[in-house]
Amino acid sequence: MMLSELRAKSQITIPKELVERLGLSEGDKLEIYEKDGVIYLMPVVVYPKKYLDELRKEIEIAKAKIASGKQPVFDNVEALFAKLEEN
Repeated sequence: MMLSELRAKSQITIPKELVERLGLSEGDKLEIYEKDGVIYLMPVVVYPKKYLDELRKEIEIAKAKIASGKQPVFDNVEALFAKLEEN
């Protein structure tokens, strides 16, 4: 158990051991929420909306290929890599 003290302006210091273990660094974003009297901190990544929109389009294209049967299926990882190397 590690203790941290609530400071001025509602600031706390996350113990260095936890920061290192989680690979956090200055400027990282943390989602903070409370549930049943417990405060949770969760590291998050924030992506630009444009990137997420492009990713959604790619996912929809992949789903359409799968639904149409045009998505290749591989018996093993080696076959997948062989196909990728062809392109």
